[in-house]
Amino acid sequence: GDYSCTFTYSAQGGTNEQWQMNVGVGEDNGLFSCSIWRPQGKSYLFFTQFKAEVKGAKIEYAMAYSQAAVGAQNDIPLKQEEFEVTETTVSHREGKFRFELSKLMIVAKTPRDEL
Repeated sequence: GDYSCTFTYSAQGGTNEQWQMNVGVGEDNGLFSCSIWRPQGKSYLFFTQFKAEVKGAKIEYAMAYSQAAVGAQNDIPLKQEEFEVTETTVSHREGKFRFELSKLMIVAKTPRDEL
């Protein structure tokens, strides 16, 4: 539809890592979600930078994780100082980000058409 999610990054290492990206729109078109993650849990890529950007919606909630849940393991969130969130982007914070990323979740609110 009118929404998009773009993930750009720079990383080193890792061999044949499988990643997934899901985008979805709520039934009433009020919320747009975007998730990027490694289903196997922890990524062994050394991320030097990352940025996820949404178009057509404003970010309401975003969280980045150094490890994604798998089996009995839970998601392990990045520290708040490691990344920053604006109305339309989630990105690493230079000098604070510790090079680990395995999952990124964004929930954005779509503009309402007023009658």
